[in-house]
Amino acid sequence: MKKYSWRKLAVVATVVPMLALSACSSTGGRPAETAGSGGGGQVATTPNIKIALITHAAPGDTFWDIVRKGAQEAATKDNVTLLYTSDPDGGRQAQLVQQAIDQKVAGIAVTLAKPDALKDVLKKAEAAGIPVVSLNSGEDVFKSVGAFTHFGSDENIAGAAVGTRLAADGVKHPICVIQEQGNVALEARCAGVKTKVPGTEILYVQGTDMTQVSSTVTAKLQSTPSADAIIGLGAPFTATIVKAVASLSLTGKIKIASFDLSGELIQSIIDGKVEFTVDQQPWLQGYDSIDALWQYNRGGFKVGGGLPVLTGPAIIDKTNAPAVLTYAKQGIR
Repeated sequence: MKKYSWRKLAVVATVVPMLALSACSSTGGRPAETAGSGGGGQVATTPNIKIALITHAAPGDTFWDIVRKGAQEAATKDNVTLLYTSDPDGGRQAQLVQQAIDQKVAGIAVTLAKPDALKDVLKKAEAAGIPVVSLNSGEDVFKSVGAFTHFGSDENIAGAAVGTRLAADGVKHPICVIQEQGNVALEARCAGVKTKVPGTEILYVQGTDMTQVSSTVTAKLQSTPSADAIIGLGAPFTATIVKAVASLSLTGKIKIASFDLSGELIQSIIDGKVEFTVDQQPWLQGYDSIDALWQYNRGGFKVGGGLPVLTGPAIIDKTNAPAVLTYAKQGIR
């Protein structure tokens, strides 16, 4: 396991007043523009700029709603017009980056779930003088594609934390469910688990089809009586796993662990259906990414000093789930 300096483990904490957010949406790869204005707090007096947030979010994945809320609150505070687009396909995500370059945005925040598909177009952004930061996925590759920092959780460390927790509970054969094959962050999570529990088995499912997720998980559990734990890599998928486990009358007989948060997932932890989850604090990822690009445009500041800024991992279990639930109901956890 590689060592990390104390600088790399530092997390930038920014305290801001809660601001009212304007509702916005994007479809068909077209950006949703939301002007950086709103009541409830003081807005920066710097000139309005446009910043693009381009993610690999799949339709219906509520995790990204939290990322986007954080990004929008930073945009509102910083007098930034936020252009949000997403596509889970690496090639189409690259096209969205090119669109942002053509719009001459003042900054690009991008997820690097499939960095090979994005590296060429991000070099074009660098050549055009557009600052880039990455978030959520890409902690190991952000420098190579020209981003000056990265906001997210080290997924290998997060996976190892899950493996350590499961090993302490005597787990020998967990199933790690990956909902998007080829996503480097998800692969790293399961690889991290495997470093602590060598018997970890990977199960690929189609994350855009919850019916398929349910049927695949159910079939796997039926054919693998030695499985003693199952791990969902996102709150919506874990919710489906909980139902599949219940349908087989395995609740309490097979441990369920998760990554990320939702109100439903936290309640499942409180109710004892899920052992714990690993929080990477997605609201912070969105907020810090936009704020860092504003700071760069404001004074040439580069948050992170060339190192990633870690927003996790943090373990949420029965001991702290009730407190976290309060924030989840506000849509910021």
